[in-house]
Parts: sequence; structure tokens; C-alpha cells
Amino acid sequence: MRKTLIPLALLAVPATAQEAPSPQRMRADVQKMVSFGTRHSASTTTDPKRGIGAARNWVEAEFKAIGKACGGCLRTERIARSFTGPRAPTGVEIADVLAIQPGTEPNRVVIIMGHLDSRNSDVMDAAGEAPGANDDASGVALAIESARLLSKSKHRATIVYAALSGEEQGLWGATLLAETAKQRGWIVDAVLNNDIVGNTVGQDGRRVADRVRVFSEGIRQVETIEEAKKRRGDGGEDDGPSRALAKAIDATAKAMPGALDVFAVRRPDRFGRGGDHEAFLRLGYPAVRFTVGVENYDQQHQNLRTENGRVYGDTIDKMNFDYAAKVTAINVAVARRLADAPSAPTGVSVDGALGVDSAVKWAAVPGTTGYRIHWRRNDAQDWTDHADVGADATSFTAKGVIVDDYFFGVSALAGGAESIVTFAGRAAPTR
Repeated sequence: MRKTLIPLALLAVPATAQEAPSPQRMRADVQKMVSFGTRHSASTTTDPKRGIGAARNWVEAEFKAIGKACGGCLRTERIARSFTGPRAPTGVEIADVLAIQPGTEPNRVVIIMGHLDSRNSDVMDAAGEAPGANDDASGVALAIESARLLSKSKHRATIVYAALSGEEQGLWGATLLAETAKQRGWIVDAVLNNDIVGNTVGQDGRRVADRVRVFSEGIRQVETIEEAKKRRGDGGEDDGPSRALAKAIDATAKAMPGALDVFAVRRPDRFGRGGDHEAFLRLGYPAVRFTVGVENYDQQHQNLRTENGRVYGDTIDKMNFDYAAKVTAINVAVARRLADAPSAPTGVSVDGALGVDSAVKWAAVPGTTGYRIHWRRNDAQDWTDHADVGADATSFTAKGVIVDDYFFGVSALAGGAESIVTFAGRAAPTR
């Protein structure tokens, strides 16, 4: 069967038609966050110039200014709750600063986020200097810059830009936002977590400025044993919602002139480590983490010092803002694509055992203009072939494509945008 090529318009709005992220604005934003001295979650909330309270106030003011510039398209909000744990034994008030850009389908949500809090070598030190330039003022600057750019147009889905607290204490701000999403009944299509997205020189001096790592889970954390057994039988270990999101990010970046290469890491996070997107994975939401192509551990969670000629500390002079702007551009393109597209189809299944044709079915998606049926050989990681059908279709038969040898998935199309792909599992047990 002849391979069909995917039009670039269905993967991302051409970069030339959109304003690019500004390295200069992002530098200024990071510099401002660094100026608060420390943004430890237990630091002062009353000092107007220092601590997490002053930082939250500044981020909220930035979001409000962006909202004013777009005629009130953003609504700022704070959500807060007290948390207690080993890194805050007496409890601490965790507050997230949100800017919400309602879409025409307001209950469907795409989230772009980074964590505002910082720390030094001692996670319990709430007063000492902790500039947190790359970890993670870079992610918050990315969220702010994304809001500046995406607020210039209207979208189908709601976009939430979030500056979280409490990441260093136990992913508490992310837990608060994920649970808030569930309480409000949000349909979360994607969570783009950006944590350490602004350096290009690694621990051993190597420079990696041409790629960004995107981490994603394959088998879902929330799956039951029976669901995991079914996915194993279907062969869908590499196609859970978060992995599908990572593949969509990769495809979107490939369609952008001059974009960074997306290194889609098939692991939920760095080896033995974690991040804020995990709080969303625990509730079953598609979520990924963006992180630089190479890390410098002397510039993470360190007191500012020089020892034996080695300079320690997470300071702004170690950052590369041209690189950070390129990571931002990918976030913006992905968020635009998904916020302008319908939700991913549900109820996607495939049948064809003991035959030479494969029959794919799915549930109708409101507001779609069509569907794209994807398939690939079982030894391939990425979709290689596809066929498009109209909005009234809820089934498709791939003639001569044997289900034993191919995987299938379906995405929804509308207005030049494409949802993530939903993997097709078995419609019913087959012997």
C-alpha cells in the first residue's frame, strides 16, 4: 500500500507565520526571578523584594499585564493549600500562580508549566541564597513567554500557564494543580512540564545545543493489572497517552524550520529522578517533561561557592537564552496544535484476527472535520502510513494490512490541526 505523507499544516502552524519567542525577554524574566534571592517554598511571603511571596506577586503581575494586552483574554488565579512532609515538618502553604486563557471548549485544557521555587544544597534552608536560574526560573520564563505569544490568538481548548511551588519539597504544587484539575472536571489533553530548559554545557564540558530531551511514560502509571495485561497483549507499551504526546511533540518540531531535535526519551524522567509531571501521571493525565540535552549538576541544588577551582551554583551566567527560546518555540507550537485541534478520539479499537484486512473503529469526536487513521509495522516506533476519512466516519478498513503485523491508531482533525494519536487495542478478546 502506498505511503501517504502528512501535510505540514496538520502538524504545526508554520513558524514563519508566528512571532518567535524572545531570548531577551526570557533573560529579563529569569534575571527578575533570580533577584528575589531565594524562592524556597518556606521563605518569606511578606518581604516585597525577597522570597517566594515576592516572586509569586511578580509572576502574577506579569500574567495580568499579558491579559491586559490581549483585552482580558487571560484570567489570573492563585490556588493554595497547606502541605506537611519530611521537607516541611511543620507545614508550609503552597501556592500556584495560574493564568487561564479560556477556549471555545473551556473545559478542555492544555497546561504549560514550570516550578517557581528554588533551593540550595540544604533543602531545609529557607533563607540562604538560592538563585535557581535554570532550575527552574527557566521553566517559568518559558510559561510566561508562551502566554505572551499564544494569547495573541484564540483557541478551541483552554490553555493554562502555571508557575508552581513546592517542587523541591515533594512535587506539592503540581499535586495541587493536578487535583484541582480533577476537582474542576477539566479534560486535560496535555501537560507540558518544563524543568531545567536553559543550559547547553554539561558537567564534563560537552556542549549540546541542538536537542531537547522530552521524557514520557509508556505503560500508564494508573493502569490496573488487567489493563496492563491487555496492553501487553495488544503490544501498546510504546503508545500510552503520554508517549503519544511525546511523539506528537517530536513530529511538530520536525515540521518547524530550525527547531531543536526532540530526543524523545522512553522513560518517565531522568534515571532515578522525578518531576512535576508525575503528579499528573498519577491521575492519568498525558504529561511529559522537557529538559536540556545535557545537565551540569554543579549548577543544581548548590550553595554559591568555588572549591578547588570548581564553581558551584545555579546562576544566570551559565544559561543560554537562544537555546531556551528554541525550547519555548516547541512548547508554543505544540500547545497551539493541540489547543486548536479536537480532543483525541476515545474507544479506538482494531480487529482482523484470522484475516488479511484490519478494521479500525472509534467513537465520534465533537467538532472534528475528519479523522486520520495511522498504522506502522510492529517493528517500527513511529507511524509510517495513514489514511484520512470524513467527520461522519467512525470506522475504517485497511485492506491487505494484516493486524498481526501492524499497529493502528486514530487522531482527530480540524482547522489544520491534529490531536495526539490514540492507540487501537483489541475490540474484544480473540483466541
